[in-house]
Amino acid sequence: MNFQTLEKENITTAQLILLMLFAYLFSVVMRMIWVYQFADMQSFYWNAQLMINTNDGYYFASGVQKALDGLHQYNPRIPDWLGNGVVFLTTLLTKYTPLTLNTVILYLPAFISSLVVIPIILIGRLYRLSILGFFAALIGSIAWSYYNRTMTGYYDTDMFSAMAPMFILYFLMHAIEDQNLKSALYAAIAIAIYPFLYDQGLSIVYAMGIIYFIYMAVYHKNHIETYQSIILVCVSLLPFKILISVPYNFLFKIIVLIGIYVILKRVVLPLKVWIITAVAIVLLFLTFGNVFGLILAKVAGYTLRGTEGSGLHFFGVSQTVREAGRIPFEVMANRISGSIPALIAGIIGYILLVIRYRPFILALPLIGIGVFSLWGGLRFTVYAVPVAAISIVYLFYIVANFAEKKFVKYLLIASLTLLTLYPNIKHIVKYKVPTVFNSEEVKVLDKLNQIASSKDYTVTWWDYGYPIWYYSDTNTLIDGGKHNEDNFIVSKILTTDSQIQAVNLSRLAVETYIASGYKVVANTIFKNNQKDQINPNKLLNQMKNDDFKLPKKTRDIYLFLPQRMLNIFPTVAIFSNIDLMTGEQKRRSFFYMTDRFAQQGNLLNLDNGIILDKTTSILSLGDKKIPLKRFVVVAYDDKGKFVKNVQNIDKNAPLSIVFMQSYNKFLVLDEKMYNSLFIKLFVLQEYDPSLFEPAVMTPYAKVYKLKK
Repeated sequence: MNFQTLEKENITTAQLILLMLFAYLFSVVMRMIWVYQFADMQSFYWNAQLMINTNDGYYFASGVQKALDGLHQYNPRIPDWLGNGVVFLTTLLTKYTPLTLNTVILYLPAFISSLVVIPIILIGRLYRLSILGFFAALIGSIAWSYYNRTMTGYYDTDMFSAMAPMFILYFLMHAIEDQNLKSALYAAIAIAIYPFLYDQGLSIVYAMGIIYFIYMAVYHKNHIETYQSIILVCVSLLPFKILISVPYNFLFKIIVLIGIYVILKRVVLPLKVWIITAVAIVLLFLTFGNVFGLILAKVAGYTLRGTEGSGLHFFGVSQTVREAGRIPFEVMANRISGSIPALIAGIIGYILLVIRYRPFILALPLIGIGVFSLWGGLRFTVYAVPVAAISIVYLFYIVANFAEKKFVKYLLIASLTLLTLYPNIKHIVKYKVPTVFNSEEVKVLDKLNQIASSKDYTVTWWDYGYPIWYYSDTNTLIDGGKHNEDNFIVSKILTTDSQIQAVNLSRLAVETYIASGYKVVANTIFKNNQKDQINPNKLLNQMKNDDFKLPKKTRDIYLFLPQRMLNIFPTVAIFSNIDLMTGEQKRRSFFYMTDRFAQQGNLLNLDNGIILDKTTSILSLGDKKIPLKRFVVVAYDDKGKFVKNVQNIDKNAPLSIVFMQSYNKFLVLDEKMYNSLFIKLFVLQEYDPSLFEPAVMTPYAKVYKLKK
């Protein structure tokens, strides 16, 4: 069967550009649906602009603030604008256009990620199937997973996650097809730039490079250009920062690649010499690139579960990150192609593509990492989206070739493409993800910015680290990219029932972090994995004393307690609910929150089989009958003043109920949770005035300043 009957000759360059432009605009417009949906949601605006919807975006945005405004001078984790593609591009756009930083970080993902249509269409053109590339670009640019991680407001390096590898794939395939060393140079330059844009997917590029080496050596082994191209691509994969220390080494690498290209074009050597040279450089790459170690580390990082550390035993963050958990096949199918039938079509189409056009074997790592998502988690599905889209439409092409009339063939392909697009567009319309913070929460951080110094630290959970940098210009111990043993420290501060311990641990942690040169605090203060390792249980108990010896105070420390932390507080507690010496989990505290309740006479139904008999003050938890210790009502009056009413019932009972009237939420807590720092300071506003000073107090978030 002739699979090219729909396109007997390549379309003109002008027509190709029009196809790219249409596909690009389609992708961008689909990403504007989210903006339209929340256009009137004033709580999602700050400084007259919609805010972004991913926490990690504030990491890069803070780097732009440092480059343009000189903020965050005391924060060691702010990215250098010349060392990160997202920060670099955003800095230039903000500085040299009338656009504000808030506007750039909102819309940049939509305009950058939509560029994925270009390599998809170019790959189609490479095989005289430009229309296939066009239809595939429509699917690949908005498919479920790719859209989720590149939508408007999702300001992150994910905007390059699938787009950059597809450019690399195109140039490698082009180098195979035309045997032109210049195409290999383009591929090498794209590979050199890739870590600057998105270093998380480097293992995928390594795999693509290795397959390219093998492919060329097997199918084009008698051509000098084969080994010259292998040399170029291999040099681009070499980790120059290990071999030679130069700033912004990707620029240096590009210069080196161009120099090597010039030499390769001019030097005439026997084939055998080129083979030996190529083999030597490949071995150099395999030796210094830590290729297999990097790949295995990525696999282990997203598949291994449990406590971390060979000394003390800390709880692993991967156990609580949803995108790092195993997913069902249906979820994988939806995320990659929009539906199970579409994914099956993609698998079949990819097999047929490889049979018909062998260079598509280079896309195997992208498909493979998508399948790996079944074990590694949601984030890996995004890489497979564009190749799956090409494969799906290629199968449509094969089916369409059974029709006799050209018009019918095109109509069939277009109809099947629309059918594939439907579940993905439906998902976009339904996917109403909120902004990271609402405007009231940002007001709290803005007030903190006005009263705090850029040297000061704000202690809170890692989810809020980057936004705190951006809006308050203060520093944090943990953040969205720093998931290590210090999660234990912050969790302990937030969950301890000793307010003096919370203050002492906060001061010790912050001052130790700075004095140690920003090393991991938990490992430093507990001397983890050292001969004189400290028993953390004893040290933490000592911190409950007023006379605990603290390092000299060098800056102020604040606690940021947002109302939204209630939703994740049990998860926060897990990180410190562990014996660091043994790794054993302690008995979990009881914490239940609901906004679904009903009054039925004297019975208060709190859903999930939890019912309070208000006459007897007996709490039913399924079949269990438990007396109630206290019933507390907290609220804000018409003037915004915090009011509280505590009804003590049975001092020996294990559970208490707190009705957060203004939030329309009920909490059922045991004594450990009831007395935890977060519940005491945010929910109940019961704090030791000798230890804490209220700094910003609102129903949305509360900030306390430590006095010690």
